[in-house]
Formats: sequence, C-alpha cells, structure tokens
Amino acid sequence: MILTLAHSPDSDDAFMFAALAQDRIPGALPYRHVLSDIETLNREAEKGTYDVTAVSFHGYAAVAGTYSLLTTGASFGDGYGPTIVAKKKTDLGGKRIAVPGLRTTAYLAARLWLREFEPVVVPFDRVVDSVLEGRADAALVIHEGQLTYAERGLELVVDLGRWWKDATSLPLPLGGNAARRSLGPETLARIARDLRASIEHGLSHRAAAVDHALSYARGLDRERADRFIGMYVNDWTVDFGDTGKTAIRRLLSDGVRAGVLAGAADVRFVGPDGREG
Repeated sequence: MILTLAHSPDSDDAFMFAALAQDRIPGALPYRHVLSDIETLNREAEKGTYDVTAVSFHGYAAVAGTYSLLTTGASFGDGYGPTIVAKKKTDLGGKRIAVPGLRTTAYLAARLWLREFEPVVVPFDRVVDSVLEGRADAALVIHEGQLTYAERGLELVVDLGRWWKDATSLPLPLGGNAARRSLGPETLARIARDLRASIEHGLSHRAAAVDHALSYARGLDRERADRFIGMYVNDWTVDFGDTGKTAIRRLLSDGVRAGVLAGAADVRFVGPDGREG
C-alpha cells in the first residue's frame, strides 16, 4: 500500500521531507507526495482525504477524531511567528486584516491577540498585496513573507509568536503532521520514524537539503531561505516533547475560551514508539 503524504510547497516543508522525497531513508514506507497550501490541506483533512497530512494546529481541532498528531515534524515559533503588518503601526480593532485562511493557526493567534477585527480571506501570498492595494488595513503574514514584508514598505504591528511567548512562556505551535488513526499503531509508529529520520537526515546533510528546498523558497536567496528553514525546522521539529504538547493544548483551550473554537479537541499524540498520549 502506498500512503498519501500531503504537505505544503514551502521551503521548510521541502527541507523536512527532502530525504523521503529522494528515497534516502532505508526501509521507509512507500509514500506518494501531494503538495498544496496549508489552508487547502486543512480543508482536505476535514474530509479525511490523505493518510498523512500537514495541518495547522488550529485546523487539527476539527479533525482530531480522525487523525493523531505526530510528535515529530511540527513547526513552532519560539519567541517569533506569524506577523501582522501594516503601512504604519496603528490600532487595528474593528479594522480589515487580510488573512491566509480561517483554519490557520496564524488566524487563531490573531484572534487571541485581537478579538475584534474583520478578516479578509485571500491566498497567503496575496495578503501583503491586499494592504498595498487598499483592500485591507493590515496583513497577517505567514511563510517566507515574514522575512520580506519590510521590503514592500510595511511595518510590524505585532509578532504573534513573541506576544504568545511573553503571555504564556511557551513556544507558539503553528503546524504539524497528522496521520489517520485507522492505520493502526504499528503503521503510525513507522510513519513517525520515517518522518523523524527524514528531518534528521536533512539537519545532518543541511547543504543538500537546502539545495532541494530552494526551488520552493519563493524568491528568497539562499541565505534567507536557510534562515527561514532554521526558524521552523529545528529541535522542536525532531520531537516537540512534553513542552510542545502543553503548548498545543494551551493554544486550543485558549481558542475555546475565546470562542474561536467550538469545543475541546480530543488531541492524541503518537511518537516513533507508537504509543498514543
């Protein structure tokens, strides 16, 4: 059986999955890679489309009954994260903010930071354009745009990862990888081991993995692509451990209290040993 493995066409995901995509992990399960933007993957996860899928932690709340979260392969912003930017720093209460999707963790974090604003949903690579073209007062920026917004003439209003760290002393959990529970504990454990091996291979063969990721870097030069990858593929990605679990549960429970999430999610974690927790 070939498993479907869905992830985003971003430089950090490309780095993370490079070894699996290039068949560099001996004994790995067979995977068919599917690439799509994270908001589309969140929607597809709600349908149970893929065996293994990248998912926003916000989006995971809606699919926790179908998927378990792998403790490896996640992105955390430890004192940094998605940013809200505008032409000038201003009070955004009630204003229009261009957002890359209502299921993204960035949107959930923005709602926790500022309860009342008007979301203008556009593709993630158009949020800055929405501000420059006057269709939004600010932009919620994810992916590589976090490193390039100033070049477009915009100013930082808030770094949501920094805000979250100051408020909770925890890293901001952004997105992870989830596997279909029905695959069973043995297969889930093998998937987790394959993914961890791919990440560790990339980290130990960094130059080659960055070379692979550059084709997905959306205009970043090698230095900045490497910097972006380092922000979101690191020790947290290898295994986020108990601190990561605490951060994920805190994020989702805060989302419930804020009224962004309808109810508590039945979060299940699976590591390379196959044990759920």
